Amino acid sequence: MENLSHTLVGAALGEAGLKARTGLGMATLMIGANLPDIDVIAIPFGENLTFRRGWTHGPLALVVLPILLTLGMVAWDRLQARRGIRPADRIPVRPWQVLLLAYVGVLTHPFLDWLNSYGIRLLMPFSQEWFYGDALFIADPWLWLVLGSGIFISRRRRRRGSALPRRPAGVALGTVAVYIALMIAGSQVASRIATREVLAQGRGPVQRLMAGPVPVNPLRRQVIYDTGDAYGFGTLTWSPGPKVALEPNKLRKQADHPAVQQAIQQKSIRDFLYWSRFPFFHIEENPEGFRVHVNDARFSRDAGGRWARSVVIRRPG
Repeated sequence: MENLSHTLVGAALGEAGLKARTGLGMATLMIGANLPDIDVIAIPFGENLTFRRGWTHGPLALVVLPILLTLGMVAWDRLQARRGIRPADRIPVRPWQVLLLAYVGVLTHPFLDWLNSYGIRLLMPFSQEWFYGDALFIADPWLWLVLGSGIFISRRRRRRGSALPRRPAGVALGTVAVYIALMIAGSQVASRIATREVLAQGRGPVQRLMAGPVPVNPLRRQVIYDTGDAYGFGTLTWSPGPKVALEPNKLRKQADHPAVQQAIQQKSIRDFLYWSRFPFFHIEENPEGFRVHVNDARFSRDAGGRWARSVVIRRPG
């Protein structure tokens, strides 16, 4: 998920009562909920798709990062105290409670990332396998609305001295948990329904199929299926009942083109293929050779675009 969702989950957990366990509790939860994304520091050094959602999202990092966060929060509290700038209304910072909240915050991160179709390597460095929940779109406004409302109402109740200020944030978290559970189940059921429909219409064989989320509308799913040399597409809608509409045309992968075989020797293309799930190629021929574009059908069916990579393959001589 994008970082607003991660932050809202950490803040909602805090407003639901966890922040009262220790000083800097809210900050610990919110930072922890985003901390695995520290891997963005690799981008200026030329790494992105091959490094993101890997090492810092795997089991070793999930053990180490909360400890580092705890050391940082305790050190910050003590530094403020030495300089005489520690807020007077901050409750004592209890290191073991900070560590507990750090683990809670950090562990929410890989779960949320698993929910979408972008993918996460949950077992790095022990395995490079990508895992996909295909449940929520990477930016889900319903998540923002429910969590943001719960946080806002809880804070307002606390400022006004109202009874049970934690309840709205807790209700928001419960509502989001039910929503996520329904979306996970919906992804599994939609995949089975779409597979049956593809086979029934003679569009197969189906080597792989994704019934992934789309922006805003939780009652609609994007269907992509792999027939070996091409991808087919469609949509599944839940209301008034499950219905699959398959598109007549398919997108050829063109992975067997000689220029593609040369292009995949380039690091930028290999990195893209390592990350991609439904890669396809587009070849532009000119007198000097070929320009090979690669993209992922999850995000675009065009040769170019935000996610695409391309290389030039020159003719011999």
